[in-house]
Amino acid sequence: MTIKTQVVKLKVNKTMQKQLDALCDYRRYCWNKGLETWQLMYEAHTLNKKDNPSPNECRVRDELVANKADWQYDLSARCLQLAIKDLANAWKNFFDKSQPDWGIPSFKSKKAPRQGFKTDRAKIVNGRLRLDRPRSISKDSWHDLSSYEVLKMSEVKVVSIFKEKGAYYAALPYEEEISSKAKTYQKTAVDVNVGHFDYTDGKINVLPAKLQKLYKRIKHYQRMLARKREVNGKLATKSNNYFAVRTKLQRDYRKVANIQNDLLQQFTTKLVDNYDQIVIEDLAVKQMMMTHVASKGMQRSLFSRFRQILTYKCNWYGKELILADKTYPSTQRCAACGYVKKGDKKITLQGNKKHGTKHNEYICYECGYKNDRDENAVLNLLALAK
Repeated sequence: MTIKTQVVKLKVNKTMQKQLDALCDYRRYCWNKGLETWQLMYEAHTLNKKDNPSPNECRVRDELVANKADWQYDLSARCLQLAIKDLANAWKNFFDKSQPDWGIPSFKSKKAPRQGFKTDRAKIVNGRLRLDRPRSISKDSWHDLSSYEVLKMSEVKVVSIFKEKGAYYAALPYEEEISSKAKTYQKTAVDVNVGHFDYTDGKINVLPAKLQKLYKRIKHYQRMLARKREVNGKLATKSNNYFAVRTKLQRDYRKVANIQNDLLQQFTTKLVDNYDQIVIEDLAVKQMMMTHVASKGMQRSLFSRFRQILTYKCNWYGKELILADKTYPSTQRCAACGYVKKGDKKITLQGNKKHGTKHNEYICYECGYKNDRDENAVLNLLALAK
């Protein structure tokens, strides 16, 4: 059995909006209070290890429960329990050497674009989601939540409710039996570039014209909001016009995310349907973006998201995903003779000034082989398949 997650948009009335917002705020409070307590316990432990044990999930949770304020009893106790559990996992991942990109746990801000909470006492009743009702809230003020999609499960364990761009969503895990796809005995390689991905059967544009149009609108709305804040200061956020422009900006961001997710889902499904072996590069995306060379294009091209989707689909359907080493010179290596360009012979984003070649063409200085730079990189990656 494979665990999948269905993310559905919820239909929430004004009464439940107020209740869900309160739970989101409480989850953020529990996380920040737990992180503060964890840090204080750790500092005390470093000063006196004999009398102050090191912090862990149980000690931090018990400390917060013992010092609960009266208003906290009006909200779900599971918010606090699960927040501290996630905090403990965050610290565990931070100290895990196999996950070097995992950052140190940080405080949550109420200005973050996504707010949410978790519960493990939710139920599916007549196709609707029923969350656990706090004792202080009457039954008349608590309603089951329907969704815009049909739910694929009859029971759930841990449910994540989050608010993003003014809409409410639920992430519902469930188990499903997935059978491996039929063998095709074909192999391919994908060379990711800013704006497009190249593979053996062609090219996919991940920044089409409709996305470019949306990004121009986003830039326009961001400038409008910046001007309003510059002129009116903090009072700008209280005006109806500011709220209207911000709503348009959030709508366009949501459209961009949906379009990009659809493109990646279709492309990755096509890859696992048609190929048994898929080779991609193991790119250090964070380090590449720190150079500020086409960093915005890299962020919009979703290199990491593509790898994430392709990884779990290969695991689902029994396909082999091969990662080329970060130091593998797929762009500089000749696919015909294996010659690797070095020093002033390398191809850069501006081409090669010494030999007068363009950035999108590959010419081998040893055997005279000529090809498009991206197609040459795909052939080099394909050579790593067994």
